[in-house]
Amino acid sequence: MDATAAILTGALLAGFVQGLSGFGFALTAMTIWSWALAPELAGPLAVCGSFVGQLASIASLRAGLDWRRLLPFIAGGLIGVPIGAALLPHIAPLMYQTLIGAFLVVWCSAMLVIRRLPHVRRGGRLADAASGLAGGLMGGLGGMSGPAPTLWCTLRGWDKDTQRTVFQAFNISMHTLTLGIYAASGLMTPAVLHGWALLTPIVLVTAVLGTQLYRRLSETVFRRMVLALLALSGVALLATAVPKFF
Repeated sequence: MDATAAILTGALLAGFVQGLSGFGFALTAMTIWSWALAPELAGPLAVCGSFVGQLASIASLRAGLDWRRLLPFIAGGLIGVPIGAALLPHIAPLMYQTLIGAFLVVWCSAMLVIRRLPHVRRGGRLADAASGLAGGLMGGLGGMSGPAPTLWCTLRGWDKDTQRTVFQAFNISMHTLTLGIYAASGLMTPAVLHGWALLTPIVLVTAVLGTQLYRRLSETVFRRMVLALLALSGVALLATAVPKFF
């Protein structure tokens, strides 16, 4: 499969998954892109495609957007990203990926088995900001800003529209910051911009289609889908990191 076909195929599948779940673009796209694209192209394209998909799908959910609920997450994330980036040279990336992957697999798998997920009512906006801070730290360390706030929104017990608008708007904010850093660092090369132009129309269409299917999901099905995708993210991290120890 050549690079153009890989970009288009990955965008087609990942855009639909993101529209359906609210996240998971990079996890889906990288299953194809990692085999056909260079890392310096695949990485930025994953952020670009996710950014487009988030904008497309959240537009149809904008009625549920509550800025007072969202702002603590964003504030925490904006603080966390530069701290994570500063810590990056001092932390072993393989150990970091292994620990995060193991946590996601064990925790999310356990939550899938439990019929009634425990809900966290305490902490208020400070706890929400801490979740955003954790997401920002993980984003600065390894580009994984989504899992922490996504899991936290699930534990909060909010309805599925509230969960989606919060973690999607958070991810849009983090992606905007990341793309700005990429641009300042010279990572937005002509090849990346060309790939971004190729995937944008496909992601716009498939994300909207996925969002339409999302509206038919029950609260329980949506919760289980989110936990399953987070667990799969952990499996992907472990599959990438663990073999490098040997």
